[in-house]
Amino acid sequence: MSFAKVFTRSIWGLHAPLIEVEVHVSQGLPSLTIVGLPEIAVKESKDRVRSAILNSGFSFPTKRLTINLAPADLPKDGTRLDLPIAIGILVATKQIEPKGLEQYEFCGELALDGQLRSVNSVLTLGIECQQDQHQLIIPLCNTPEATQVPHLKVFGATNLKQVCEHLTQTKCLTQQVACSNQSKVYPQPDLADVKGQLRPKRALEIAAAGGHCILFRGPPGTGKTLLASRLPSILPCLTAQEALEVARIYSVANQPYIFGQRPFRDVHHTSSGVALVGGGTRPKPGEITLAHLGTLFLDELPEFDRKVLEVLRQPLESKKITISRAAHQVTFPANFQLIAAMNPCPCGYAFHQDNKCQCTPQAIRRYQNKISGPLLDRIDLHIDVPPLTASDLQSTVPLETSAQVKQRVEDAYQYQIARQGCTNQALSPQQLEQHAPLDTQTKNMLSLAQQRLDLSARAYHRILRVARTIADLEQSKNIQSHHLSEALSYRSSM
Repeated sequence: MSFAKVFTRSIWGLHAPLIEVEVHVSQGLPSLTIVGLPEIAVKESKDRVRSAILNSGFSFPTKRLTINLAPADLPKDGTRLDLPIAIGILVATKQIEPKGLEQYEFCGELALDGQLRSVNSVLTLGIECQQDQHQLIIPLCNTPEATQVPHLKVFGATNLKQVCEHLTQTKCLTQQVACSNQSKVYPQPDLADVKGQLRPKRALEIAAAGGHCILFRGPPGTGKTLLASRLPSILPCLTAQEALEVARIYSVANQPYIFGQRPFRDVHHTSSGVALVGGGTRPKPGEITLAHLGTLFLDELPEFDRKVLEVLRQPLESKKITISRAAHQVTFPANFQLIAAMNPCPCGYAFHQDNKCQCTPQAIRRYQNKISGPLLDRIDLHIDVPPLTASDLQSTVPLETSAQVKQRVEDAYQYQIARQGCTNQALSPQQLEQHAPLDTQTKNMLSLAQQRLDLSARAYHRILRVARTIADLEQSKNIQSHHLSEALSYRSSM
């Protein structure tokens, strides 16, 4: 009887728990049994592995094979277990005698001729592999993703035979290194493309500096979508750790990601609640998680189903989403910045200076009531975007570029991080008392505004956070009356 143990990993949420592939060869009728909660793709691996082993110049044992995927209570899915199963069979049958097998983890799908095919979620596997001080052997085409993990030893192979030669030190694989183009900066839309709209652009700068949510409201064609699409070009740069955190999410979701750039998710109004928050039998990230440390843009906000919008209320506060199933829970991060745009009425021309609107007051009220008060209360900046005149559109006066605005945003952002370790939108009420103190004049101003505007406690604190960001843009240590006045002006327009 022979036994072998090979390490690999499964995917559960954003984590990659270690899997031990145990192979036992015993006397009996030829068979291959896989136990340990394998799903269909894993069960089918027996046929791929058999052909791959034979076509790689090895023999497949005519004995009883039992393969256990431990821990047995964790479901295993995908084709990434093909390679570790094949290695386990070859080691258990003593066709190869590897050196230092326990220091490696294996991941890869096998073709019938023994070639290795790419698999998803390799970055997540690599992060936890490095934490356990293991080395990773994967398909060569997956190595650019895995080498993003600092200090991880990655080896890429094109077929099963190369992996066996590396393990027996007959012909070692080359250790892969990170590509230099991973930090390449790709061009983004520039804020200088937006003519006029000085107040909305000022609000966009404040939102970028403090991480605040913002709602643009105005008739069609005034530049709401144009403004929102320019937000990523003025946001602060991600740190290396934050970029790796975002890349991990996209790795699990099997979606492309430009390493180092903040996500911008433009969600269509026909999207369901599950598409936003995530879900499925094995929960996958939704749009709010894919927008983590970036922007979630909801255009034509009232056209979304009201129940879909309501699912945003809890993650906007907690910055995470927990998906519960009968036997387990998965928590995904959801620290996103919400940018929304809407028309004031079904036709879009309510309150227009030329009085073009033909909607009844009841229709306007019904349209605006599609957005609940609690959701609006969670949006920091409410901005009216008025129509532009012909002179505004024809103006040739040079406008501020995204690079100029981004420099001010970066300065304010670093000022916040140095002072409190987080952006202003993440300040708790206790931290606000410490980092956003008010003098007697500003206290009286805010008290009067709370009475006249009937502000909730949440709105009160959000106004303080916005005022703190405005002060930070001026590198002011304390909130002054004009900072608070500007913050209040962005709240009173709704």
